[in-house]
Amino acid sequence: MNRDDAKQLFKIISEIYPMFEVTTEKINTWTRLMKKMDFNRVMAKVDKHAMENKFSPTIAEIAAYPPEKNEHLEKMQRWKEESAQVRLKRKDNSRKK
Repeated sequence: MNRDDAKQLFKIISEIYPMFEVTTEKINTWTRLMKKMDFNRVMAKVDKHAMENKFSPTIAEIAAYPPEKNEHLEKMQRWKEESAQVRLKRKDNSRKK
């Protein structure tokens, strides 16, 4: 998330929770702490939080990171593609004989 995302987040939170105080320092702090988070996932958590809680959220309550890359699955997919190519080459070579 970037600073503009944090401002948009604060706008939504302050509309839902009128007592939520917005300051430049707060925006700076939240922006720094939320820089690795996924904005859309955070907003989804804010929506859920608003439906279930009467108090404004903390960063911990709405923290949402993008899913981590699963390198193991990517390797398996590459192996599958490579094995398919090997099978095709073997098939072609057997037809030529």
